[in-house]
Order: sequence, then structure tokens, then C-alpha cells
Amino acid sequence: ELSSGINAEYGEKPTSSPSWADPIANIQQVAAGFDQEVSAALMARIAVNRNETDNDGPDVLRWLDRMLIRLCQKFGDFQKEDSNSFKFPDNFTLYPQFMFHLRRSMFLQVFNNSPDETAYYRHKLMKEDVSNSMIMIQPYLYSYSFSGPPEPVLLDSVSIVPDRILLMDTFFHIVIYHGDTIAKWIEKKYHEDPQHENFRQLLQSPVDDAQEILATRFPMPRYVNCIHGDSQSRFLFAKVNPSQTHNTMYGYTQEGSGAPVLTEDVSLQVFMEHLKKLAVAN
Repeated sequence: ELSSGINAEYGEKPTSSPSWADPIANIQQVAAGFDQEVSAALMARIAVNRNETDNDGPDVLRWLDRMLIRLCQKFGDFQKEDSNSFKFPDNFTLYPQFMFHLRRSMFLQVFNNSPDETAYYRHKLMKEDVSNSMIMIQPYLYSYSFSGPPEPVLLDSVSIVPDRILLMDTFFHIVIYHGDTIAKWIEKKYHEDPQHENFRQLLQSPVDDAQEILATRFPMPRYVNCIHGDSQSRFLFAKVNPSQTHNTMYGYTQEGSGAPVLTEDVSLQVFMEHLKKLAVAN
């Protein structure tokens, strides 16, 4: 069941004795020991500290970008001026997307948050372990449908489809989102019909998993239960990668496509393209 999988993922990250290496003479040894989750959590804390010390959000974002570009230039494998040739070692591949989500997080983007909320979020980031910090930076997203058991899916707008229920854990919020088709079935009260017992069980499954998280998480997250199109669905849409935006709204009517996000933010794909171009430039 998903519950056991969630609990396993929330276990504490194992630690080991540090192995020191000269970053100039033994660059390969340094690369081999790189832990992208620990590094992302550490960079998030440094960025928050710089933001509170310098009180200049845009400057911190530029600093994060410079550090990421330098990392790509140092450890990436590429031919100069050829962005298509860029490759990262396997233990670096997720780090850029962690930085992408960190840039969009409430730790650095304070719009729509009160000063008290921002201070609370940043305080928890500085105090929690790596596993919980990573949930804050890049939330977990799980899908529930008739096509199979619950499964983790991409934190991306393509995962928001009409016939799915999504469970998102941001550490601070537990969000259950019902796709458009699911919402219409609920409106017609199919789940109250004994002939549709499987639909009732589908609706109950994410609720049970959410309740298990709420019972074990401290402080208790805010619980949000929403359907497609209502105001509460903003909690989900604000976190997913906007690979489809309002400029491609026709895509939601196509079978299997995701929902568009009303934003001017660039997608992870565009972010990676620009990152590679900057990394391989002279």
C-alpha cells in the first residue's frame, strides 16, 4: 500500500563518516561523494540566511543561479558552446530541479505570505532534517486512479488530469485534489450508490493516507480537500512545474494531457535549457 511507501520515504536519511578530498587534485572523488539532497537542503538554508541578512530577494536568486552554473561548469561533461552535449553524473541529475523548485518556494518568494508565515516557514526549514527539508523544497505528489494502485507522479502540470485524484505533501500542507471528471462524479453522488463501491473506495484511499500523515507530523499540516476549478486548488497549481500554461489551455481537453497553470513563470524544461547554455558558454 501507499501508506507504507510514504512512511519509508519519510524515514531519516542515513549518515556516514565524512571522507575528505582535495577539490582540486581529486575532483572525481569529490563528485563521487556528492549528495544532491543534502546539498539542496544546505543551499536552501544558506539562501534563507542570506535573504534575512541582506534583505534582498532578487540578489539571493541571482546568487543561487551563479552557484548552480558554477556547479554545472565544474562537474558537468560538455563541449564548449554546445548545450546539447551537456551531461551530469548520475548523482547530480536531480540537483538542478531541486534548485528550480527552491527558487519558486515560499522560502524565497514571499508574495501572498504574511511576514509571520514567511518567518515560520524559514524557521522550520532551518530546524528539520534533510528528508523533511526536501519535502518542503520539492513536495511529494501521488496519483490515485482506477488504472492501478496509488503511485508517485511528477510534480508537474501534466500530472493534473481529469480522471485522477492527487495527494500532495508540502510538509506544511496536505492537499487532496480531485480532477474534473472525478468532481463531476462526486456531484452526481456516484460514491453513494452501492453499485459504485469501487469509486467510494477510490475517494477514501487518499483520505486515509492523508490522515496517517496528519497523525504523525508535527506541527500538524493544514489539510486541504479541493476539486478542479475551486479556489483551494491553487495550493497544488502553485507548486507544480508549469510545463503547460494559459498559453496552451487547449491541452486540457486532449485525453491524457495535463491542466494549464496560469503563470508567467518559466517551466523546468526552459530553465534547464538556459542553464545548459550558460554552463557551456565561454
